[in-house]
Amino acid sequence: MSLTRTSRRRRLLNVLVVDDSAVVRQMMSALLSSSRGFAVAAAADPFIAMDKMKRQRPDVILLDLEMPRMDGLSFLRKVMAEDPIPVVVLSSLAGPGTEASLRALEEGALEIVAKPRLGVKDFLREQAVTLVEAVRGAAEARPRRPRTSARPPARVDAGASLARREDPPLRLTTDKVVAIGASTGGTEALREILESLPPDAPGIVIVQHMPEVFTAAFAERLNRTCRVEVKEAASGDRVLDGRALIAPGNRHTLLRRSGAHYTVEVVDGPLVSRHRPSVDVLFRSVAQAAGLNAVGVILTGMGNDGAAGLLEMRKAGAVTLAQDEATCVVFGMPKEAIACGAVEVVLPLPRIPAAMLRTSGVAGRNDRGGPGAASGATASRRAEG
Repeated sequence: MSLTRTSRRRRLLNVLVVDDSAVVRQMMSALLSSSRGFAVAAAADPFIAMDKMKRQRPDVILLDLEMPRMDGLSFLRKVMAEDPIPVVVLSSLAGPGTEASLRALEEGALEIVAKPRLGVKDFLREQAVTLVEAVRGAAEARPRRPRTSARPPARVDAGASLARREDPPLRLTTDKVVAIGASTGGTEALREILESLPPDAPGIVIVQHMPEVFTAAFAERLNRTCRVEVKEAASGDRVLDGRALIAPGNRHTLLRRSGAHYTVEVVDGPLVSRHRPSVDVLFRSVAQAAGLNAVGVILTGMGNDGAAGLLEMRKAGAVTLAQDEATCVVFGMPKEAIACGAVEVVLPLPRIPAAMLRTSGVAGRNDRGGPGAASGATASRRAEG
């Protein structure tokens, strides 16, 4: 019996809740303790947390950002520099707090979970699944030290894939659409992709699992650093070359076609694949509206959201790409998409932007995946078989 109990204890995920609010500490501890597989400790500030971490290293840290004695960002930097541990940020839906939370993602945090704003019962009903999934996903992640700003990301220009024509033909701004889905670790993966794209990149629609309000701030932050326009999607927005639309948190985003133009529609609806917005919802709409004029990309994340939708895109004639395991923070979503046969080419993250540009070009249909795509395609077929 003692051996059985010991083995069960070893399977528990040790979660440390660091928040100066006693109510939040109690709520998070109760919620996780009531779910299977968690052992929860709590600390009122980072100094108490560090003392507890010396006695037992947590598998995941749930971290508030506004605390006495040491703020959460400073604590996060210290953790990532000394001993990277998966961190999920607990944040209020407030303006300044939103900006701080996005900075935390850049510093190495994996997810944002919104703090309760409707009371304990409403929070437990609405956010319990999100919180548990975020913690489990973080526990599976491979946290990485934040990249330094000393060397900016390489810019991928269309010339890397297609030779410049002396007399370019008239181009349609809506004939190609790139649809991207991501979850845990996706904010930094998206930043790397979008910052490397040229200003005439094909129109992009993105679902990143993130709470409402944070998606608008995330889009604004990217818009300041990218050569393409980045904005939170709103119903009626055109999908245009040089524009990336990010699905708003807590709303599904669909692609629609009106004549020669593509637009997005933002709608309410139930959770799909345990998420809203759902990658599956976006990908299915792209398969129906754009078919072979689309490119689907599935990035790092936990779970299987996007796998079924990406398969529909592939069956409709779209090019489908997946991030490889080595560059994923969590290989769940790409792995599931590969397993069901939805992925045509598997590539490391740094090579995905070039592949997107090439496969979105008229000349790229017979040379999918950009430089080195053959090895990725082989990896995809091996994973499928």
